[in-house]
Amino acid sequence: MSEQKGSMIVPISIVAGLFATLGFITWVNGALIPFMKSICELTDAESFLVASASYISFCVMALPASFILQKIGYKKGMSFGLLLMAAGALVFIPAASSRTYFVFLTGIFIQGAGMTLLQTAVNPYITILGPMESAAKRISIMGICNKAAGAIGSVIFGTLLLSGINEKNEMLAAVGEAEKETLLNTMASGVVTPYIVMAAVLVVLALLIRVAPLPDIEAPESDETNESGVSKTSIFQFPHLWLGVLTLFTYVGAEVIAGDSIIKYGLTLGLDNAEFFTSFTLGAMIVTYLLGVVLIPKFISQETALKISAILGIIFSFCILFTTGFTSVLFVASLGIANALVWPAVWPLALNGLGKFTKTASALLVMGISGGAVIPPLYGALEDAKKAALTAEGAVDVAATAATGSYWILLPCYAVILFYAFSGHRIGLNKK
Repeated sequence: MSEQKGSMIVPISIVAGLFATLGFITWVNGALIPFMKSICELTDAESFLVASASYISFCVMALPASFILQKIGYKKGMSFGLLLMAAGALVFIPAASSRTYFVFLTGIFIQGAGMTLLQTAVNPYITILGPMESAAKRISIMGICNKAAGAIGSVIFGTLLLSGINEKNEMLAAVGEAEKETLLNTMASGVVTPYIVMAAVLVVLALLIRVAPLPDIEAPESDETNESGVSKTSIFQFPHLWLGVLTLFTYVGAEVIAGDSIIKYGLTLGLDNAEFFTSFTLGAMIVTYLLGVVLIPKFISQETALKISAILGIIFSFCILFTTGFTSVLFVASLGIANALVWPAVWPLALNGLGKFTKTASALLVMGISGGAVIPPLYGALEDAKKAALTAEGAVDVAATAATGSYWILLPCYAVILFYAFSGHRIGLNKK
């Protein structure tokens, strides 16, 4: 047993580094959203297309990613994913020079395609790299690396892109068209150097993965039968998997809102140092991941962790709606506590009993990440609609009221997670 654990340390450490890379790039969106809103002069709904461009690729590219992994394996797939992410980072150079939102979104989409391939590889890899009952524990460790790197990325890019952003927005509103264009172009150029560095690092990582000691592993054979004992021959015969996809869809939407909207929310409320607020959400997730590492499966099961997460999500969502100011921001950050263990718990529950269907099932679960492309823009659209309605009514503090009230969209998301935690993950499984 000790030899088996020792042999897993190196591959787990390498995969942890990949999760950190994913986290760093994913969570800079929290800074990019208000930055793009300023330099491209966007509405709230349009600015959240930053998240959409990143997360929609998980829906478009997940099944092709599964096909690629079937052909070239996990290791080469991870390397290829990193190279795609580097290519997307380089697109930011012409995007910044032209200050064209569509080109920025294209670069973000290409990065998302690379992340899709990487996610499709690393999540099932870490899930089956050891006993299934402790998979949530391993994924929690990966989550710590992911969110810690995400917090670092958020702080770095928040500092680089959003320092003095409110003052710059006020200046933009006051100057003439010629001065405005000059200022916007100067602001846009601020993304070039960080993304060149990012691309270079990703290329180096891709080359290192090719020579890294990662073993080729496959999911163990399983009893792929339904409740009546009939052998399963299709991915469509696993309802608990498809419900898992829906659960991840709503979860990622909620997670992205909690992490990517909090900076803009703080800026809307006029709070100081709002560019660092994403790190609050990610910090809450890291602490909860640590609890998951300690508690799962020794003290609580993966199912129990998921139930607690869903209940806390509902409670914190109500608290956001019925509080104001910095208190409300803290409850948005507290969603990190509710969100942290959802991903680690859903993956092993959804992959339970999939056997030879694991790679395809993993691609479908990764497609659930596209919830981050759909639900955050709905939040932005609700915010725009509420602003228009409140303005027509002659209300005061329109922006803050609209931003707070739009968080009700989180409630149905956590309701879906709650259903999966209590019964959805068992539907269609073979009863023994």
